[in-house]
Amino acid sequence: MARSTPISRHVGRLSRSQVAAKRGLFKGKKTTAAPKKAEAPTTVEKTVGGKANGEKRVIPTNKASKYYPTEDVRKPKQARKLAAKAGLRASITPGTVLILLAGRFSGRRVVFLKQLDSGLLLVTGPFKLNGVPLRRVSQAYVIATSTKVDVAGLKVPESVNDAYFVKAKSAKSTKEGEFFGEKGEKKAFPEDKKSEQKTVDAPVLEAVKKVDNLAKYLKASWGLSKSDRFHELKF
Repeated sequence: MARSTPISRHVGRLSRSQVAAKRGLFKGKKTTAAPKKAEAPTTVEKTVGGKANGEKRVIPTNKASKYYPTEDVRKPKQARKLAAKAGLRASITPGTVLILLAGRFSGRRVVFLKQLDSGLLLVTGPFKLNGVPLRRVSQAYVIATSTKVDVAGLKVPESVNDAYFVKAKSAKSTKEGEFFGEKGEKKAFPEDKKSEQKTVDAPVLEAVKKVDNLAKYLKASWGLSKSDRFHELKF
């Protein structure tokens, strides 16, 4: 203990770790390299007694365990199937009036236009009648009715696809702004989407006007009461 003055016999003022820190040997570069370990052979040849045994035998150095592990190691299952586009129900055809069962407009009646590439259904209210805009819904959450609207002459613009419904990320409000009650500015609805909504709804509204009471039917919301027997209802 060269750098530690003795307090008493065989007892220094500093501990071993403090002396090592003062010496600072850990700061120097290590010149000696660790010796490379020789690769152990996987098999060993041993002599075996008996003429019929061949006198020699190759034996693995690491013997396999005689017992299985107590707990099975779970391995992730490889998915060999690719997700395909969902098949459309036979009761859902272009112009079919559907009843929405979930979401913001649950209970509203909408007109089915076409199936998108993602498998979701493109529907419209129309917006002028019941306030339901162009939306995409899953066919698992709709009831297909027997009522149909003639949309044979309707051509949905190519711009109305799955990317049409992707929302742009809005800027996050700061904590200081939230504390002082500052709210982010509401973005105005894009004009191009308004025009696309009108172009799609125009032929649908014309077809609805030709049928008596169809506009009232689309405006009315649907729901169940206690006395209704759902399995006996016909849509």
